[in-house]
Amino acid sequence: MDFFSHSYIKDFYNQTVVSRNGTGLSAETLTLMYSLTVSVFAIGGLLGSLIVGVLVSRFGRKGTVVNTTVLVFLAGSLMGFSRMCGSPEMVIIGRFITGIHSGISLSVVPMYLGEIAPKNLRGFLGLVPSIFIGTGVFTAQILGLHELLGKEEYWPLFLSVVVVPTFIQLMLLPWFPESPRYLLIEKNNVHATITALKWYRAKCDIQAEIEEMQEEQRSLSSVETLSVWKLLLDDSVRWQVLSVVVINIGMQLSGIDAIWFYTNDIFENAGIPAPEIQYTTAGTGVIEIIAGLVGCFTIEKLGRRHLMVGGFTMMGVCSSGITLALILQTQISFMRYISVCCVVGIIAGFCIGPAGVPFLITAELFKQSHRPAAYIIGGSLNWLSNFTVGFVFPFLQMSAGSYCYLVFAAVCFAVAVYVYVVIPETKNKTFMEISRMFSRKEAVLEIQGLIHDQLKLQKMNGYGGLEHTSLEFDSSSSVP
Repeated sequence: MDFFSHSYIKDFYNQTVVSRNGTGLSAETLTLMYSLTVSVFAIGGLLGSLIVGVLVSRFGRKGTVVNTTVLVFLAGSLMGFSRMCGSPEMVIIGRFITGIHSGISLSVVPMYLGEIAPKNLRGFLGLVPSIFIGTGVFTAQILGLHELLGKEEYWPLFLSVVVVPTFIQLMLLPWFPESPRYLLIEKNNVHATITALKWYRAKCDIQAEIEEMQEEQRSLSSVETLSVWKLLLDDSVRWQVLSVVVINIGMQLSGIDAIWFYTNDIFENAGIPAPEIQYTTAGTGVIEIIAGLVGCFTIEKLGRRHLMVGGFTMMGVCSSGITLALILQTQISFMRYISVCCVVGIIAGFCIGPAGVPFLITAELFKQSHRPAAYIIGGSLNWLSNFTVGFVFPFLQMSAGSYCYLVFAAVCFAVAVYVYVVIPETKNKTFMEISRMFSRKEAVLEIQGLIHDQLKLQKMNGYGGLEHTSLEFDSSSSVP
């Protein structure tokens, strides 16, 4: 809602209350209503992420995407006719419903793409959604210009534009098959699986892929979808769960939302004339798309880990640079331009890897029965962190000033180190191969713990020398 002047919405709210009650709203109440309008989107996103497991198990991956399009048409209608009906409540409810749909889509779309993609293209297809998200942001920035839909009389139309891409999706997606993995592993429909794979793979031999799916199906103690609670209690996937928690929280606590919040002020401090800032901000949308394309076309060569480690490190360096630039810009004039470069660097670093890889990794780290619950955990933490940053950042900025970006820098560096140390490279590997890599890691940790306990026991019995230790293990089974 920041692509056009928020004063339009506030004016509508105030005028509506005046027509109802004869008196307007106080500045504090008006700010509270607008803040609710903005933040209710994240609350809806959280709700959407919590129900995605039930939806994908009942309707399938493609079926969930198709069936939930009704939410967008409902939300677009509410927001589009809100001024005609004189109802601020329709705007707020419309935003909430849009958030629910976004929460569902941000989980089920990467899940669907990850399951239909061949292993050598899974990374490429997994990052495609982030490119279209960047394209959507850029399109909204362009449509929000004053020359187009950025005028006061057009804001209801602007908010309802979301129905256009959804209508295109509804016309095309039903012609695509359901996820073959869902059809075989969860529905045990071999004929539909073969039909779907032939549609997606064309001339490729699908026998090996079917055998890999059947191997995964046999490895599952139950084809029933695990609940979140059972997933959290499953020791065999504790490192995968922890990894999903870290990268999804880190994605939002990296400070990207705070940067978008503060971009206009940084550009203004850099001396860009106020009327031209909207065009400069739109230019950052181009950077998002370019960086997303770089990540998309390099992920199968560089791998997931390099994109995430590089992206988070770049964001950490640039967040530190913004702090330094904001502190020194009163003494050194060119520091204003350094801060602009750091903003560009943070946005580019985010879109290269951290913007899309966490959703892809969530699909790759889990087997079929665990995947929906993993997306519930990752999605809910993502939206909770998003809401937390939006709520806390203004207070953090007031208390810490320019140093607030050092908090985000520390988070970025910490996540980069975690990814480098814990998460193995998953490119060009099947879901079963990835599962076995984590199983080996778990086995090595258990053996190391057993050795440690044995040494302690020996010392307690008076045998401190290592020559009495008979335990051995193959260090080559550890995973980078």
